[in-house]
Formats: sequence, structure tokens, C-alpha cells
Amino acid sequence: MPPVRLRKKNSWVSATLTYALLLAGALLTVLPLVFSITTSLRTERDLVLGGALSLPRELTVDNYVRLFTDHDFIVPLAVTLQVVVVMVAGQFFASVLAAYAFARLNFPGRELLFWAYVSTMMIPAIVTMIPLFTMMSQWGLRNTFAGIVLPFMLGSPYAIFLLRQNFKALPQEILDAAELDGAGFWRQLWSIVLPMNRPILVTLLLITVVSQWNNFLWPSIVSPRREWNVLTVATAGLQSQYAANWTLVMAATTLSILPLLVLFVVFNKQIVRSIGISALK
Repeated sequence: MPPVRLRKKNSWVSATLTYALLLAGALLTVLPLVFSITTSLRTERDLVLGGALSLPRELTVDNYVRLFTDHDFIVPLAVTLQVVVVMVAGQFFASVLAAYAFARLNFPGRELLFWAYVSTMMIPAIVTMIPLFTMMSQWGLRNTFAGIVLPFMLGSPYAIFLLRQNFKALPQEILDAAELDGAGFWRQLWSIVLPMNRPILVTLLLITVVSQWNNFLWPSIVSPRREWNVLTVATAGLQSQYAANWTLVMAATTLSILPLLVLFVVFNKQIVRSIGISALK
């Protein structure tokens, strides 16, 4: 066989295997979501008679209606939205200021302080749970909104590290020119630095939203009462209370997933762009 034809055949085989692996990975990722949605739209009788992997014979939204009428899911939904808004605002403000200070301001011990703070990413979160719980209990913040958000709302090592790297890559000449034009610290930050780093900021905001929307361990520890349950804790309680009624549990799970899917669809271009920018830098 001529070498050219052999290379073409090997290239075709390699491309086929690559796409087959990608397809298999996509199916493994998407099928649980499809199963959650289809199960949430089935009746309990249909699920028992047809089996979990069978196609639904009839579709219904009764499970979603029951979540809000019988189990008052509007409360954990509202609590989760409040937590996400406060955490996003607090982490965005604190992380941007800290990263800009580490990237652009000169002060004694800057590098030592930065790497000491970033090194906390190596500490498992479970290690700090007991000290944090003790602190919240002594301050009277158990079963309160402040107890959920206070320990994690003032920035994160990952966000500060990533923003610092992007802020350092910004040419100093641009900031010097803005300063000559009379732009102060806040004007430079708001009008130059943040717009030039919009993709990475959008990505960090989405990461914060996803992590806080899906947060389960800390809210379940510090605020187990029903009035401060977030969606994940309320869903877990529903599962333990109605373990046999998987259609209702899947409705709660789907309700928790759908807002994140909408965010990803809306901001997917910014996410891809930020990955490319981070890779180049």
C-alpha cells in the first residue's frame, strides 16, 4: 500500500476512535441529566410498572406542583438565591481588590503573604469545618443566614490567584497613560482593568454561582433547621423522607440543575474564551 494511502487510513482510524471516545464521554455526562428530567415528568405508578430505564408512557408536571404546594420548596429556593447573590457580590468585590493589590501594589511581604494565602488551597475543606462550626456556635450564628455566608464571602484563594495572574499580564503603560489623564485608582480598576479581563471575571462568577448553588455540607451543618434550608439540603431531606418516591426526588433534583444549565448556555462563549486566554498566559 502506498505510504500516502496508509497515512490517510491511519488518520481516518484515529479520527474515528477520537470521536467515538468523545461520544461515549458525552453520553455518560448527558444520560444522568436526561434520566433525571424524564423521571421527574413521570407518575410514580408509571415508574414502578415500566422500570427506571423505560420510556415514560405519560408525562405530567404534578411532581413539580407538589414540590411547591405540599413541601413548600419556595423557601429553600429563596434562601439559595439569597446565598448565591451575597456570596457572588462578596467574593467578587474582595477577590478583585485583593488580586489587584497583589498584582499591582508594592508593599512589604507581598509575595510571602500571597503565597501563604494561596497555599490554603491545599488544606481540605473538611479540616476547617469543626473550627468554623465552633466559631459560629460561640458567636450565636447557628441556624442563621449569616452563619451560612460569613465564613466564605470574603474572597477565595483560587479566584485571587487566577485574577492576579491576569492583572499582572496587563501592560503597565496602559495604566500609566490613564494616570497621566487623571484617572485614579478606582477609575483605573473600573474602566480599564475589569473590562480588559471580562471573560475571566465572567468565568469566576459562574464558578462561584455553581459552587454556592450546589453547596451542601456547610449549610447542612450550620443551619439544619427547615427555615434556612438551601435547595441541596431540602432535596436531601426529601430523599430521606420519601426514599421510595423517586419521581418527586428527581423533580427536586431537576429544579436544582436547570438554572445552572441556563447560565452555561447563556455564557458558554465567555467560558471558552477565558479558557483560551488562560492557556495562552
